[in-house]
Amino acid sequence: MEHMISGKLSEGQVKVANLPRKLSYMEIDPRRLRVLHEVARRGGVMRAAEALHLTASAVSQQLALLEREVGLALIDRSQRRAALTPAGRVLAGYAERIEEELAEARRELTRFTERLSGPVSVAAFPTVIRHLLVPALGILAERHPQVTPRIVELYGPPALRELRLGGVDLVVTEQDADDPVPAQPSLASHPIHLDEYRIVAPPGWAEVPGDVALLKAAPWVAGHPDQACGHALDRLAALHGFTPQRVHVIEEFPPALALVAAGHGVAIVPSLALLEVPAGEVAVTGIPGVGARRIDAVTRVSRTRSGEPDPVQAVVIEALREAADGLAARLGAHWRPAAAAETADGVSRGSGDR
Repeated sequence: MEHMISGKLSEGQVKVANLPRKLSYMEIDPRRLRVLHEVARRGGVMRAAEALHLTASAVSQQLALLEREVGLALIDRSQRRAALTPAGRVLAGYAERIEEELAEARRELTRFTERLSGPVSVAAFPTVIRHLLVPALGILAERHPQVTPRIVELYGPPALRELRLGGVDLVVTEQDADDPVPAQPSLASHPIHLDEYRIVAPPGWAEVPGDVALLKAAPWVAGHPDQACGHALDRLAALHGFTPQRVHVIEEFPPALALVAAGHGVAIVPSLALLEVPAGEVAVTGIPGVGARRIDAVTRVSRTRSGEPDPVQAVVIEALREAADGLAARLGAHWRPAAAAETADGVSRGSGDR
């Protein structure tokens, strides 16, 4: 239940005790405006408290002080859940603009400093954290030691929601490269890496499949239909005219690869997922035309920067791209078409996780 800011009031009553009726001058603490802003965009006191790392009681006290400063009721306490009054909604709108202007001022001031500094929160999924973000952190530490990254394992719609709410500064996303870039109001995408798909088969098969036709009747360890690899399988099946037997539907790559290694089917996985597979654990085919997933960095759009990331976000994106360039070289060295990389027993070997 949402935190109750005050005791029970009479029917429909909105009351702020001991407020002056008229103020010739309002001195508003911008820190309290931020609290109101969080209550408005998070939809309640409890969620705002979590985002601000405060107790619900502390948030309520800050709201009460802000009400005294403006001389108006900003919170409707007659409801079970705290809701903004019309005056509260108006002030929350100004609070949002002030928050944006302060953030923009901080960004602009970085132009006058010799070194970039400050925190930056990045949300991403496991394979990107392991193979792109970890190397990128090393690059940032060397070139911009005063930038302090914070990594959050979060992806999909929850990550984008947190980005819009300001809980994180940058989200790394994945999407099938053949799908159009979705329209995302107030967000901007920055390309990082094109991660090629590979079809992997059990190592115990007598022959590594070299053509999709040989896999039409095979059992598949498939990704969820709304995931990039799920889209890739749908596209491959439509292109070659077959209905895949989705015997197993797995979201994460390690269990999918474990099922393939144990002989339970074939799978489509991105190259990043194969970087830690022990030699011989799965057979990596050289079947062409499987496609790729696009890995992007997504940031909020500033009203004054026309979709460009702020300077700190920009150096994070630059480090991610540099890490991706190094990764491309590693992948090129390890994964070649099966015909060019076969071992004596005819099985393509390699080394690969989401």
